[in-house]
Amino acid sequence: MTTVADVLTFVETLAPRYMKEDWDRVGLNCGHSGAPVRRILVALDPFDQVCREAANWGADLLITHHALLFRPDFLTDSTAPGRNALFLIENRIAHINAHTNLDMAPGGVNDCLARALGLLDIQVLNPCGQDDQGRDWGLLRRGTVEEMPLEAFLAQVKVSLGCPGLRYAHGGKPVRQVAVGGGSCASELEAVAKAGCDTFVTADVKYNGFWDARDLGINLIDAGHFFTENPVVPYLAEKLRAAFPETAVKISETHWDCMKFFG
Repeated sequence: MTTVADVLTFVETLAPRYMKEDWDRVGLNCGHSGAPVRRILVALDPFDQVCREAANWGADLLITHHALLFRPDFLTDSTAPGRNALFLIENRIAHINAHTNLDMAPGGVNDCLARALGLLDIQVLNPCGQDDQGRDWGLLRRGTVEEMPLEAFLAQVKVSLGCPGLRYAHGGKPVRQVAVGGGSCASELEAVAKAGCDTFVTADVKYNGFWDARDLGINLIDAGHFFTENPVVPYLAEKLRAAFPETAVKISETHWDCMKFFG
């Protein structure tokens, strides 16, 4: 019988712990490592509706990109993360997350985002090192597309990621050399410019970031935190199904972006 520890070991072959940021909390967030696993629910976040879905489906394990608790805190029902953690524990559902290690890992968040956008010749931008298979790993990815106006690429991004809308700054160039960083990677804008990319797709861009992009001559596209990271969820589910064929693996049907557009 597959156990929680077996699944954690496998997840950390996809996203080794040494690739995470020092501040990050990854791995087994709650649950017994020796507990059997017959059903796994996969989602981007361990939000309340996802935890309820896991319980209703009879999952033994929830795997997400983001952690239950990002900072040390009392485990009480006074906060939403605390309530979610208590709910999982009370329903005997273990929880594993792979966060910045999955951002950095070959095949992880940013490779999935690059592939979703149809980039070719995908490479790690400014690698941090190589894994035990000799593959570069690091935060951002770069690749190419057939040269097109920014407006055409914006339409492609919106459709490919299923975004309800995009925020962007026009750098005054057509799109050819594209860098991507799922989630909050806007601070990497200068590194993208130095690498010679004309376009950067990321999320959580602050007001001044768009002005900085204009000054640098970079097309900057904010496609949303959820939408730039969610392509990794099917990847995780596919890998888990292949590794544990006797275990049922399901992608959450209730999780969607909590930020909405009006107008």
